[in-house]
Formats: sequence, C-alpha cells, structure tokens
Amino acid sequence: MHDSRTIRKPEPRPIIAAPPIADEALKRDRLVRMKRFALLLLLASGVVFVIALIMERHYGWIWLGYVRAAAEASVVGGVADWFAVTALFRHPLGIPIPHTAIVPARKDRIGRALGNFVQQNFLDREVVARKLAALRLGDRAAQWLSEPANARTVTRATAHALTSAANVLRDEDVQSFLERTAGDRLRSVQVAPLLGRALRLLTADGRHQELLDEALRLAARATEANDTLIREKVQEQTPWWIPNIVDRRISDRVVSGIGRTLAEVSADPDHPLRLKFDHAVRNFIERLQSSPETIARAEALKEELLADAATREFIGTIWSDVKRKLRDYALLTEDAEFSGGKLEGAIASLAHNALEDAVLSEKLNNWIDQAVLAAVDVSRTEIAQLISGTVSAWDPQETSRRIELQIGRDLQFVRINGTIVGGMVGLLLYALTRAL
Repeated sequence: MHDSRTIRKPEPRPIIAAPPIADEALKRDRLVRMKRFALLLLLASGVVFVIALIMERHYGWIWLGYVRAAAEASVVGGVADWFAVTALFRHPLGIPIPHTAIVPARKDRIGRALGNFVQQNFLDREVVARKLAALRLGDRAAQWLSEPANARTVTRATAHALTSAANVLRDEDVQSFLERTAGDRLRSVQVAPLLGRALRLLTADGRHQELLDEALRLAARATEANDTLIREKVQEQTPWWIPNIVDRRISDRVVSGIGRTLAEVSADPDHPLRLKFDHAVRNFIERLQSSPETIARAEALKEELLADAATREFIGTIWSDVKRKLRDYALLTEDAEFSGGKLEGAIASLAHNALEDAVLSEKLNNWIDQAVLAAVDVSRTEIAQLISGTVSAWDPQETSRRIELQIGRDLQFVRINGTIVGGMVGLLLYALTRAL
C-alpha cells in the first residue's frame, strides 16, 4: 500500500562566506614556492634514479648501485608524502580515492573537534583563572583610569550612555514603573512601627526635650510679638458690662501668665508640663508600635497619600529632574574645556585608592576576575557551538583552501623530509644488503 505521507527532506544548510585572510596573497606565494621546491626535489631524485639505472646497466660500476638505490627510495618517499599531504585537502590527481580530500569531507567533524578543544583547553575555569590572576586586570584598569584624560573619556561616555538610555525610555513607562515600584515597596512595609522606631531613636537621651525647648522659645517670641492682638482677643471675650479697666487687668494677667509659664517650663527640667510632654511622646511611640488602631489609621493615611494625585505628580517630577540633570551634564562634558565634575572625580579617586590600597586593589582584581569567570562559565558552551557552527557553514572547498594556506607551507617540509629521509634509508638498506 502506498503511503500518501510525504517525507520532508531537510533543508540544505546555508553557506556563508568565510572572513577574508589579511595576508592571503603573501601566504599563497610562500605556499606555491614551497610546493615547487618539494616538486623539484622529487623530480631531481627521479632524474638521478633514471640516469643511475641506465649507467649502472651500461657500465656496471658498483657505486652507481648506491646512487640508484638512494634516488629510488627518495622518489618513493617523496611520492608517498606528496600523496599524504595532498590527500588532506583534495583528491590526488582528481581521482576520488577513498579516505582522501579529508578536510572537505570531514569539515563538520573538524569544526566540532576544534570547538570542543577550545572549550576544554582554552576556556577551562582553572586555565582562565590563572591567566586572569597573572594579568591583574583591576590594577591595569586603575592605572588607566588614574590618567585624567582617560577618566574624562569614561565620564563623557557614561554621561552620553545614560542620556541616550533616558531619552529612549518613555516618560509614561518610567513614571508608571516608579509608581508601581515605590507603591509596592511602601505597601509592603507598615509605616507606624517604622515611625515609632525612628521616634524612639530620636527621643533617646531626652533629645525630644530639645525640641520642646525650641517650641517654647518660639512660643515666647510669638507671645511677645502678638501682645496687642492677645489683649484685644481677651477683651473681646469678656462681657460688655465689665469695665475697661477690669478688661485691661485681665488681659495683663493672661499675657503675663503665658510668659511666666513659658519661662518656668524653659528653666525647670523637671517641670510638670515637661513630664507630661515626655509621657505623651512615649505613649505615642508605644501606640505606633503596638496599637492596632493607630497602626490601621497610619496605613489608611499611607494609602491616601499613595493614591493622591500630588504624589504621582511628585514622582513624575523626580524622573523629569533626573533626565534634565543627565542632559545638562552630557552637554557639559561635550565642552572642550570640560575638566572635572563629581563623576570624573569619583572615578579618578577610586583609581588612585585602588593603586595605593593593597586591600582595595585585591578586592577590585577579585571582583573583575569573578565577573570574567562567570561570563566564561556561562558562555564556554556557546563559544564552542559558535566555532563548530561557523566552520560547518563554510563552503567545504573554501575551508580546505584556507586551512592549506595556513599550514600547507609547513606540510611541504613533510614532502621534502620524506624525499631526503627516504633516500638515506634506501641507501642504508642497499648498503646492508651488499654487506650481507
């Protein structure tokens, strides 16, 4: 029965162009010269072999046998090594002999092997950690930033980066984020107990009595400044039938009584009013931290403040002020005469302190090392996959050509050595056979 289902063939992998080789022409020229030299050496061995063979048959001189044997072995060794080197990159003489053109045929496997080799040997955590410890990147960064020009460059780049980021963000989104973040944070914290702890800290060692002293001084000055007004208000509250002289006596007593009371409270640290104020403050702090009713009222007030339009407007002005400050600072750094600023001073100060303080220097180096190691740990697999994927996407023939340009010149020495060593081995074997 015919299966109507169709089998979808995998889509061919797209071929991407490999990056150009900077000195490709020079490497190609050197490779061609080495190939020619190896070929000439092989041809010379072949010519010597033919001449020695003819002369040995014609004249029969014994020493020609040694020459023939050496030349014959040189030809064999040179041809064998030529085949081996050529088989790495292409089919010898264009003949599709099995297990030749190894690089084009095994390109993907080579890419995977290369990626795994880099991952396991170059991106190993211990290897990278030793290299980072030797480099001391923190000290190098501090030394670089200690130069005023470099600190200024970083300051300008930071200012422009922050300004660009602020301009990209929409004001509505930032304001919504700030409102949501600040609101969630404030709603998660009870205000009353926090305020109670703050007041308890402020009232430690009787510091709240200093506030009372200041309030008493303000009240005394206000009473003195509004003496006439107080007298008028007192006289307005007395019945109409009371004589004016009595009104004046009453207002005099009221004003003097207020002033006398304020002076007595200010001068006497154990005055009953002070004790009552101290008791009231402590009682208020206790209720802020333990009274459910007080805590509930504080939470309700907090929700009203968060929901008020003035609060949202205030948050919006914060973001607007930040953007304006960043823009003004970025424009300031563009000035050719710009030399300084808090940010530049902070960067330069940190750099100088790191260079002079061994403990800070060690912390800075460790921090950078750990940051780099964390990045390596996260990315080492991706880097291996990038290498293998990139090699896999290259054209097989182009990949073979590039590898040959990189290492082919050195491989020609294999052919040269094979020709020379082959001749020496052939000469030695012929000599042994003659001796035996």
